[in-house]
Order: sequence, then structure tokens, then C-alpha cells
Amino acid sequence: IAMTVALAIATKKMARRGVIVRKLTAVEGLGSCTYIATDKTGTLTRNELTVKEVRLPAGESFEVSGVGFAPEGEVLSDDRPIRRGDHPDLERLALAAVLCNEADLHHRDGGWVWRGDTVDVSLLSFGHKLGCDRDSLLDSYPQVNELPFEPERQFSASYHKTGENSTAVFVKGAPERVLGMCGPGGEADNAGHLAAVEDMARRGFRVIALAGGSIREALDPSMAPPVPGGLRFLGFTGMIDPLRHGVPEAVKSCREAGIEVSMVTGDHPVTALAIARDLGMASDTSQVVTGGELAGTAPEDLQEVVARSNVFARVSPSQKYQIVESLRGAGHFVAVTGDGVNDAPALRTANIGIAMGKEGTDVAREASELVISDDNFATIVSGVEEGRIAYDNIRKVIFLLISTGAAELVLITLSLVFGLPLPLLPVQILWLNLVTNGIQDKALAFEPGEGDSLRKKPRPPDECIFNKIMIERTLVSALTMGVVGFGFFYFLIQNGWAESSARNAVFLLMVLFENVHIGNCRSETKSALVLSPFKSPILLTGALTALLVHVGAMYLPLGQKILGTEPVSLETWGIVAALALTVFITSELQKLLWRFRHNRNSHSKSIA
Repeated sequence: IAMTVALAIATKKMARRGVIVRKLTAVEGLGSCTYIATDKTGTLTRNELTVKEVRLPAGESFEVSGVGFAPEGEVLSDDRPIRRGDHPDLERLALAAVLCNEADLHHRDGGWVWRGDTVDVSLLSFGHKLGCDRDSLLDSYPQVNELPFEPERQFSASYHKTGENSTAVFVKGAPERVLGMCGPGGEADNAGHLAAVEDMARRGFRVIALAGGSIREALDPSMAPPVPGGLRFLGFTGMIDPLRHGVPEAVKSCREAGIEVSMVTGDHPVTALAIARDLGMASDTSQVVTGGELAGTAPEDLQEVVARSNVFARVSPSQKYQIVESLRGAGHFVAVTGDGVNDAPALRTANIGIAMGKEGTDVAREASELVISDDNFATIVSGVEEGRIAYDNIRKVIFLLISTGAAELVLITLSLVFGLPLPLLPVQILWLNLVTNGIQDKALAFEPGEGDSLRKKPRPPDECIFNKIMIERTLVSALTMGVVGFGFFYFLIQNGWAESSARNAVFLLMVLFENVHIGNCRSETKSALVLSPFKSPILLTGALTALLVHVGAMYLPLGQKILGTEPVSLETWGIVAALALTVFITSELQKLLWRFRHNRNSHSKSIA
């Protein structure tokens, strides 16, 4: 019950920070991840693309002012605004950008509204700045067919009727793909165009190529259109997508938390590297691998290629799936983000699939364990922190229950071995486990983080709950409470105390042990003296409530009748309270010894 409470509390906290949990096990799973493979657009960046530069085939470039999707700005040449009719080649490019488009951009109720893919909306905004409106152009160029964009295809095409037996075709997509569709008469110099792409990408632009052509026949709208070829290259648009606020700091926090982060994108590798440098994820081209390189890698070498890379560019959804599989094969606990239908296989394969809440599809959300409400990478890191806190709290609850239960076993076993009467009645053991401990363990599930959750290394994915430190702490605490409890009971019996009175005093001692021990449970390595009880008011209230409930059972007739309790003198209260502190002392010594060994081992490793 306490473990479920801890997970449910973490789920609520994660929801407040924008992480919606679809599967409860993903709460602590996210806190255990060692690798995050994230999309770029919309997750690391704002997904608010703006065309900032246009370059024509002859090399002439234009600056585009304005920020965001609203078409508020101008197309400039040497700081001079370009109007419609001033530059035919620029208008042809704008015509292709507006017609080969699946988005909507309209002025409504005094403001601009849009719908569709951000690349398409950005191109519509650019067209508006030159006076090219899609709705008006469709009257002159009615659309008869289209090839929508697919990651594997790397381009989209739109077909428009221009006469009885002629059709215009406009294409936009990845530069290398579109240039390969252009005929020799339309492209002056492919090498020069690709050099221009490199230059724009190096400055952080997302580069889209546009081309156009014609087909001397009327297309049947019910038939699949032909793949364009022999096109005329029209030019490039360079788009800027600014980084989301807080993402560089979030990537840095991941690194400090021992989590590797990689970018998986369909963008040009130079553009991806420029963004990765700004984020501190990569520094040179050796850390970048393209989809083409992955396709040419032998299956047995794929894991090695993926391990040395932090940026994956021009990657298809099927290759994203392969990347996730390779990472899991290398022993990583992988969290992966996705928003499209094609991302579903990768999301299902990952240990933790994270779908985008704003831009993500229903298919992606169904395939995932978590949904990010704001599509922001920094929110994922917040989820990691809450996941680690949840896992720590689960360990704390388990430690409390197992160590106190083991202490009762030690107490009863020693009493039986030495021929003493039972130090606790069955109903008293039930009271300890279900009432006093039952209140405290639920309160412990509300424990806030210790403040260093994102500075710890992730636990190994195959590590058990009962690792070395948990076993050591449990043994020390259980033996202390069990042996001291037995010694106290033995002393009372030997000094002539009645069996019921001795049992009542030991019963009170075990309750106080639990009240003291709850402070030991708040951290595995930090001293309880540095953890203020007032930072965990629910736990403090739970501990006091458990104590007061037991005091009531000692002094009220109903409790005395059911539990066999009775009031004790102030002297007995003092002795029992002093004995209860022994578990605090031994726990503090164990933590001190653990920190000493850990620091010595860390120092030895650093020297090595």
C-alpha cells in the first residue's frame, strides 16, 4: 500500500510539472533512465520556425524580417524591401512555397491563426510577406493531386492545373533530395548549391529546398501522381527555430545526473550539430551520424556506431527504432521522445516512451508510458527528478518495514532461545505493523527530495532493491532494535517485573524505536541531524500521530483491554526513551562508515 501511495504521490507531482503518467511503473522507471534520445523540433526548440533567409540558384540572398508565424515583416535586399513584381525569380520560389503546402494561415478577429505543420506555416508566412496568398493563388492554380511529405521520401509535391493538358508541379524538401530531382538545365552547380546549404546549416538554419516543373498532360485526381523529375531548382529557404527556454540547463542537469542525451532529427547534419553545440551535447562532426551512414553500417557494428554518437541526423523512423534497440542492447535504460505515428515502434521499444502532448498524435500517446504536456525537454528532466525521488521513497518505505519487522523477529527468536515468555503478544505485533508503522510508512511516502536527486548517478538498470547498502542498513538497524529490546525484556524479567508489565514496557520501547527510526529512514547516507523534520511536515505529523495513538492505547481502558497495555512511570518513560536512541546512534555510525568507504573508493578510482 505504501509503495502504491509513493508512486501515486509522484504521479501527482509529475503532473504538476507537466509530465502525465499513463503507466504507474513508468514513474520510478523514468528516474532510472541512463539515456534520453530526444527529438529536436518542438522538444529542444520552440517549434516556431521563421524563414529568415532566402537564397536563389544564382547565389543571390535575401533577408526576411519578423519572428514567429504571424506574417509581420518584410523580405529585404540590402535593407531595401522587396515588393511583389520586383523580383520574378523570388516570386517563383514563393509561389512554390505557398502552393506546395498543407497548412492554413488566416487573419481572423484582429489576429493571425494557423493550423498545420510548422514548416508549412512558416512558408505561408514568408509568402504573405511577398503578397502571395495561398487561397488567392489556388483560384489560378487549382490543385489536382499531391504527394504528402514522408520521412522516408524526404520531400512533398503538389500538382496544379495550368491548362487543358498541362500540369504544374512544385516540390519542397531536403536539399540533397530535391536537387537530385532537378534536371541538368535547371541546376547550375550541385556542388555549389550543397556548399550554400552547408553555409546556411552551419549558422543554425533549417534549410528547405524548392523546385518546380511542368507535366504536359492532365492528371487524373483518382490516380497516384508520378514522382517528379527534371525539375527546375528555385532556391533555398533558411529557417530559424530558437531553443526552448531552460533546455541548455536541462541538458547540463542530465549530464550531472549521469544521463546521456542524444538528438534524433530529420534535419541536415550541419544544422543538427549547430544546435547540439549550443546545447553542449556535441562539439565536432565525429559525434554526428546520418541516416545514410546508419543504413550502410553492418548490424554487428551498429551498436558501436550508436555508442559514439550524440547527434543522429537525416534519420528515418525505422532507423530511430534501430537506434533505440542498439542502446538497449548496450545496457542502457532508454527514454525516447516521439510525436508522430511513425515514432510508435521506437516508443514501444524504449524502456520509457515519452509522447508529446501538444503536437503528438494519438497513436504516439497510446504507444508511450508518459506524455509531456508542453513538449519541452526541460519538463522531461523534471520528470526524471520526481521519478528518482519516488524510487528513493519506495526504498525508504521498504527499509522501514523490513528493518522493523526483522527487529521483531530477532526479539521474539532470542526470547524463545533463552526460554523467556513472548515479549510481544500477536495483537501487539499487529498493532506495531498496522497502526504505528502503518501511519508512519504512508507519511514517509510523502517525503520530499533530499535536494541532490539530479546530482546522483542513475542506478544500474539490473540493480535489486536489496543492494549492498540496503542489506547493511537493515542488518544494523534490525539487530540493534531486536537485541536492545531483548536485553531490556530480559533485565525486567530478571528483576522481578510481572510478565505483563515487562511486555508493556517492551511494547512501548518498540513503538519509540519506530518513531526514532523513521528519522534514520529519511536518507541512506546523510545524517538525520542535517535533515530538518520541519521540511517534511507530513512525516512529522505522522510520527507524532503514531506516538499519540499508542499513548492513548496505554491510558484508555479500551486500548488496555485489547492490547494488554498499562500506564508507565516517568522513570520508565526516561529509560525507554534513552534505549530508543540506540538505533539512532548505530544508524549514524553505519552512515559515517559508509561515507568513509565511499569517499575512499572514489579517491582510489580518481587516482587510478
